[in-house]
Amino acid sequence: VEDYRERQKEIDKLNEDLGIRILSGTEVEIDSDGKLDLPDSLLEDLDFVIASIHSGFKQSEEKITNRIISAINNDNVDAIGHPTGRLLLKRDPYEINLGKIYEAAEENDVALEINSFPSRLDLPDIEIKKAKQYDIKFSLGTDSHNREHLRFMEFGIANARRGWLGENDVLNTMNLGEIEDYLGL
Repeated sequence: VEDYRERQKEIDKLNEDLGIRILSGTEVEIDSDGKLDLPDSLLEDLDFVIASIHSGFKQSEEKITNRIISAINNDNVDAIGHPTGRLLLKRDPYEINLGKIYEAAEENDVALEINSFPSRLDLPDIEIKKAKQYDIKFSLGTDSHNREHLRFMEFGIANARRGWLGENDVLNTMNLGEIEDYLGL
């Protein structure tokens, strides 16, 4: 928590000194009981929070669905990361009721990530098209762990297009003012 607070001070200083707007954010783990691994008192100070499952993949459909809905219901969560948990050619998607996820995301104005990393491409294009029927925004992310991974964005864009998304469906296409409005900043 202290590391985050120090990072926020650095971001605030850069924003002031450089006259630019750097948004602060993080990805948090959705624990096996649906709780987030960082306290709300920290998350409420961040501009963008994405919540994801990284463990407990063998839980029942009901349990995994409820974990994600619990995160969606947290006022500090702005997006759900790699919603099916799949890793192409390595791990099947976990059992999940995506219809309930889409309904909860629509109700709470929580975006769904389209993870562009080649081994994820999660949400899959077929599910993107289904989710588009709801009033949901999507965020494209590369799941980058180094600079070279940023080039994977083209895969996410292609996946979004296969799911019939337009620019108004994707957070990444918004200008700063629109993003700030969407996030309530």
